[in-house]
Amino acid sequence: MPPVRHPLNMTILKILEFPDPRLRTKARPVEKVDDALRQLIDDLFETMYAAPGIGLAATQVNFHQRLLVADVSADKTEPHVLINPQILELDGVQVTEEGCLSVPGFYEEVERAERVRVCFLDRDGVVVETEFEGMLAVCVQHEIDHLQGRLFVDYLSETKRQRIRKRLIKDRRSQAAV
Repeated sequence: MPPVRHPLNMTILKILEFPDPRLRTKARPVEKVDDALRQLIDDLFETMYAAPGIGLAATQVNFHQRLLVADVSADKTEPHVLINPQILELDGVQVTEEGCLSVPGFYEEVERAERVRVCFLDRDGVVVETEFEGMLAVCVQHEIDHLQGRLFVDYLSETKRQRIRKRLIKDRRSQAAV
């Protein structure tokens, strides 16, 4: 299915779903922040909001560059762009129920840091170092995992991971038969 082009030249991209092996690809650093990358950023936001979700890594839409977007606000007014994010420090512990646009319909408890200090480039290529906490910290850690080829299901037991895998494959087969 080709991407859907919307007004203002935005596109809803196809989100890869577990167990697609492309989700295991380790993303390359972004070498240049330019208009093409900013268009991809806009497309990532459009895709994330349409899904609907609170975070999306470029690897989830088969662009294997170190880029993620996030917005945990209820009214979609706090967008964050992290290019080449590097975690500098983790602090505290929280257990939250996580889901994933690449693992649709499944939610499981995962332990993550409560606060995370990250260095990254923003949408304009400016170096930023900041701390995220709470749900935004969880989201950023989750999306950085994607950039490293890791999924939230990797934090689960092998039994749970296989159950989810089998269910998603079965659901896809059912949808294809329709």
